[in-house]
Formats: sequence, structure tokens, C-alpha cells
Amino acid sequence: MQPQSPAPLLVVEDEPMLRLTLGDHLRDRGFEVLEAGDGATGLELFRQRKPALVTLDLRMSPMDGHAVLAAIRQIDLEVPVIIVSGQGQMDDVIRALRAGAFDYLQKPITDMAILDHAVDRALERVALKRGNAMLSRSFLADGPQRPEDFAELLTASPRMRDIFRYCEAVAQSPEPVLITGETGVGKELLAQALHRSSRRPGPFVAVNVAGLDDQAFSDTLFGHVKGAFTGADRPREGFMEKAAGGTLFLDEVGDLGQQAQIRLLRVLQEREYHPLGSDGVRPLRARILAATNRRLEELRQSQTFRSDFFFRLATHAVALPPLRERSEDIALLLRNFLDQACRALGRQAPDCSPDLAARLRAYGFPGNVRELKALAHDALGRCAPGRPLGPEAFPVLCGLPDQEPAKAAHQDIFTTQPALPTIRAATDALVAEALRRASGVQKTAAALLGISPQSLSERLKRH
Repeated sequence: MQPQSPAPLLVVEDEPMLRLTLGDHLRDRGFEVLEAGDGATGLELFRQRKPALVTLDLRMSPMDGHAVLAAIRQIDLEVPVIIVSGQGQMDDVIRALRAGAFDYLQKPITDMAILDHAVDRALERVALKRGNAMLSRSFLADGPQRPEDFAELLTASPRMRDIFRYCEAVAQSPEPVLITGETGVGKELLAQALHRSSRRPGPFVAVNVAGLDDQAFSDTLFGHVKGAFTGADRPREGFMEKAAGGTLFLDEVGDLGQQAQIRLLRVLQEREYHPLGSDGVRPLRARILAATNRRLEELRQSQTFRSDFFFRLATHAVALPPLRERSEDIALLLRNFLDQACRALGRQAPDCSPDLAARLRAYGFPGNVRELKALAHDALGRCAPGRPLGPEAFPVLCGLPDQEPAKAAHQDIFTTQPALPTIRAATDALVAEALRRASGVQKTAAALLGISPQSLSERLKRH
């Protein structure tokens, strides 16, 4: 596995052939590599470019590796330094390890897998320490350290702010993030915020993988070489290459077929992929984010979703709540969408009638934030300029009763009843009323009741 490193790696080695071999091998793995033939040049490059990792020869002149290591540690206590030593230099190696080196490799390096293992371990440790530090800081804050990264997701919800803090804490991790939530809650917006928070220099590239067959999936993500299949008259760059140095967002990943899951699992494990028709491998240089409207528990228990793929993809997992579970955001989002629509139409934003917010909070919003945006734009067309915007401009609210204060509602429900209904009778009546208001559509009825469609379906089967 190759952890992502937006910063370059620095090779300090006075043997030209070994320096070239190390540098070329690391470049083939997708890293940016700086090379220095002596200690002074290496130290100057370290000061200028702040590399993510250093490989350091000990026996150099006039400035040896011990002096370079000491100078690096005065600048940066965390950057990993891997010592490259000759045979018979074990005393020097021990001295360097005590001075803060991370690991050592012995010359001659005949197996580059040894170098790969040392580099990967070092970068993983740095990413883990950075993630733990950010997580610790985030738990002490009320919101993210950089709220501007999440500005596209308007919210007044403490639950959403907790999600932002967690996302900021894992943003620079090389591991994938799985975002779950109902359709329309803003999963792609959160993925974009994660990308901004990661500070990755490459682009954010989104692709919907639902419905792709095996060849279309591989061609879309991995690309192909000329002649890979009939009609492939020129090479094609896949989305993994287009997202190099940045973030690849895979939407609707819960609908992937088994073969596509297997192929993507291998990419996540090995950090490399094969373009169609190519015998060579290319390094994965993008961070993978994925989203699905299926719940985590449903995915975990699904017979069609591989458990090994699930656990690899959900290294970090975020569940975005539906709009009905953060009703404090409805008025804020409504005003924002009205302002957007008015700017597009060149008209002044209307005031909202006092009872509109309460009526909207009573609605289940099966389409979530996306539905609220559509309703706001439509309502503006139904509202005459200069008049307040009221519930009558929202057809979906017509079947809902006027909302009254909680005390009055309590009296309306119970004071006219000669006796209290049983829990079962009350629940049955509530379910029946939700189905009536939803015209028999179980998904909408479940949203009105604040439960999942699966829970409603199971209840109807039992009764």
C-alpha cells in the first residue's frame, strides 16, 4: 500500500547510481522525488521544500549524515528519516537511530520491496500521528478548525458540527471514507468539503458508478491502452489518473456488482491498478471517497456486498442525518434557497409567513435538502412579488394540519378522548394516518413517522 504524500520525498546519497536507482523507483510509485549528492545540498533542499520523508546516507563528505540528521531534527522533529548504510556501519546506525532516525536500510539494496516497506511504514506513522493530533484538537472545539472548508453545507445543527469535526480530523488520512445517507442529504457536498480540508493539490473528480457493467467500470476508472478492445483506437485516461494528487469520489458505490467490488478492493489494498489491455501497473495517486444511500448496517449484512470490501472501504465512515432529524436547519436552508432563486430571477426575496417554518418542520422531506431546494424555487414562482411566502405556495403542505403550540396539540389529541388508547392502538392509528397522508407510498409514510422504510415494512407484515 502506498500512503499518499502531497509533499516530495528527499534522497540524499553521494553514490550516483544508487541515488538514481532510489529516485527512479520512488517516482515509478507515484512520488515526487528530490535528489541531493551531498549533505549540504540535501539540507538546503530540506529547508526549501519541506519533504515528507528523507533517505539519508551516513558516509558523506564534507557534511556527513549525522550532521544532516541533527540539523533536520532542529527544524522538524516529526519527519521520518531512513538511514542508508553500508556493511560494517552498525555503530553509526545505532547512533543515528538514537538521534531520531526512523529506520535503516543496508547497502547494497537488491530488493526494492524492502525500500517500499520502510517508506510505507514511515508515511503511515506520520499520517496516523497527524490524524490523532487533529482528532484530539477537534474534540476540544465546538466545530471544525477551518469552518470555511464546510461553508457549502449550511447548518445550525450540533450533530452536523460534530460530523464536520470528525471529517476534518480524518481529512488528511490516506484511507478511504464511506459517506452514507438518504438521497438528497448532501453526500457529494460533504465529499467536496473533505477534499478541501485534505489540502490535496490535485482535483476533486466525481463519478457515479451505479449501473456500470464490469468493462464499463474498469474502463471508466482505470482507462485503457490502444487496442485493448474493439473500437479502442486510442488510449484513454481513466478517472483514477485524472484525480491524481487529489480526490476520487465514487457515488452510489452500494450498487456495485461483485466483480467491480473485487477490482476496487485490490486497488484499495495494493494502491495500484491496471489500465485495460496493459501489462504494467500504475500507482493510485488519488484518495478514495465513496457514498451510498444504503445504511451501514444494511451494507454490512447484505449478501451482495462483500464484507472484505465493506471493511476496507469504510475505514472511516460518516452517516449524514436526514433533514427531518435536523429540523433546526429548515428555516436556514429555506432562506438560502430563496435568496439563490431571487438572485437568478432578479427579484427581491420575500418575507415568510409566521406559520411557514412550523408547517415545513411537520413535513417529512423524503427528498431531504434537495427536495427543500426544489420546493423553495417552485414556491417563489407561486408567490406574487411583494407578498409574504406562505404554506399555500407549497402543495406538499396542503394535506398537513396547521401546527399549533405543543400544549394545544396535546389537548386536541387527548382531552376529547373518553379513555386513553393502548400503545398498540395508538401506533396502529399513527401508521394508518401516515399511510393515508402519503397516499399509500411507504417510503413517504416512513419519512413522516421518522423511521426507515424497512422498519415500516416489517411492522406492516407483522400486523
